[in-house]
Amino acid sequence: MALQITAVRDAQLLLDLPWSTPLEEWPESLLVPLPRGISRHVVRFVRLDGTVYAVKEVTERFAEREYRLLRDLQRLDVPSVEPVGVVGGRVGDDGEELMAALVTKHLQFSLPYRAVFSQTLRPDTGNRLLDALTALFVRLHLAGLYWGDCSLSNTLFRRDAGAFAAYLVDAETGELHDTLSRGQREMDIETARVNIIGELMDLQAGGLVDEDVDVVHLGNAIERRYMRLWDELTGEQTVDFDERYRINQRVERLNELGFDVGELQIVTDFDGATVHIQPKVVDAGHHSRRLLRLTGLDVEENQARRLLNDLDQYAVECDRQGESEEIVAHEWLLDVYEPVVQGIPPDLRGKLEPAQVFHEVLEHRWFLSEKARRDVGLDRALDSYIREVLPAKRDELAVMEIGDDFSSLLEPAVGAEAED
Repeated sequence: MALQITAVRDAQLLLDLPWSTPLEEWPESLLVPLPRGISRHVVRFVRLDGTVYAVKEVTERFAEREYRLLRDLQRLDVPSVEPVGVVGGRVGDDGEELMAALVTKHLQFSLPYRAVFSQTLRPDTGNRLLDALTALFVRLHLAGLYWGDCSLSNTLFRRDAGAFAAYLVDAETGELHDTLSRGQREMDIETARVNIIGELMDLQAGGLVDEDVDVVHLGNAIERRYMRLWDELTGEQTVDFDERYRINQRVERLNELGFDVGELQIVTDFDGATVHIQPKVVDAGHHSRRLLRLTGLDVEENQARRLLNDLDQYAVECDRQGESEEIVAHEWLLDVYEPVVQGIPPDLRGKLEPAQVFHEVLEHRWFLSEKARRDVGLDRALDSYIREVLPAKRDELAVMEIGDDFSSLLEPAVGAEAED
């Protein structure tokens, strides 16, 4: 049987891996020691030409199926790991047929949920984690994906300014449809609820969740969180005719949640006294798309929101509000953002993503300014951050300190940003 590689990229690099050896026997010299979640399959991380890949052994039929589905999710711009290829036709040195391998690109600065809970979990952190999973769940359903096995184990988490961002990492049981029925969505929610409760119980038994935390209540809350966000995004609303301003308020709320509205279906009743509106949400990533358009920076949604706020503040301070937004954004990029990112010493640049560093420098500036009772300026804040904060961060991994007070994606009021 001949080795067969189906790949969208880096196919020649994959040839260098020892495909005739079972994955669990690959030599340590090839492997990258990254934290792994719980999986039914053998998973290993390898570094090829400076890039880290995840390799998972699975039957060839399921490897091909998941590879195609992940490619579809990439085209739909759904938060998920990037598929690289499928390696089939593997035969061991003893002539025995080996399982196929699915290769994906490792999501930089991400952690499985068990690595997030490297210390005892506070209830507030668990809530924020579920907020991120809920937002991912809704985005998948809006795109028509029935996950089939939603769980913390099948998700990766990255830090996103003052919150978490969740990514689908295992699509083995997924099914993509034009739209999902209510029954399909409810079945997915129930599966998620049962899985999450089991995972939290396991963490609690291992001492990683405080004994006072009601993990059953926390897991059951996924349904309430999901329905609340789903109704906000898709639910019909009735307003009095003379309160039509509430239509704009609805759109602004959806934008604040990070979703764009493609169109509004507006129907008035027979006497014109009330108006019925129903939004058609077309995409998530409202702030990240705006920032990408203005600056070329491709970052997480909450990071984009924070950077845009600083851009707006820059326009005010420079009295540039009436000028072209694109020109002001370009100057902000050159005068503010890039000096901060490039000011990080080379040996510390693997700690956090550039956008996260910039967010944390802004937070540190606020903290120092509060303490000094005056604005200390960005240069002093950056110098202090490099000396006092950044060296303590974990290298090459997203920093997710347990117990941070993350603002909820689902709360109507935005809470305090996380502090170091």
